[in-house]
Amino acid sequence: MSPAGGGPILIRAATPDDAADIRALVYALAVYENEPDKVKMTDESARQALAAGHVQALLAFQDGKAVAMALYFFNFSSWTGKRGLFLEDLFVSPEVRGLGLGLDLLKRLAAIAVANDCGRMEWNVLDWNNSAKGFYEMLGARHAAGWEVWRLEGEALKTLGG
Repeated sequence: MSPAGGGPILIRAATPDDAADIRALVYALAVYENEPDKVKMTDESARQALAAGHVQALLAFQDGKAVAMALYFFNFSSWTGKRGLFLEDLFVSPEVRGLGLGLDLLKRLAAIAVANDCGRMEWNVLDWNNSAKGFYEMLGARHAAGWEVWRLEGEALKTLGG
């Protein structure tokens, strides 16, 4: 993939040494979602998570700069009896949007899911992000109707956890 005005785009698996790039792209995604103050990840916490295998990522680089990522981890479905691949974050920098990079990252993730005998690949989409929803529907993904995301965090999590 080689867009006009820039060098070729290289996609590879992230390593712990890519922690600063991961954190920067997560922050850029949070800015896009109008919640930059919610990002608590640090370079060190990203490095530790990558090193421990808690999270994995595909990174795309152009001219040595990280321009896109797919951050994911494996979970387990009791219903399928198999692992699943959960896409935590997909982000493509504005300067390289429209080149098919998001589709390429999703195809690579689907191949990883298939290679790991996953029963499914899932992710969350903000309710206002209609362009993303349309893109995912075009790929054959469907909204898991009837399911809502529930979250326990911060003080509520600490209180329940004792």
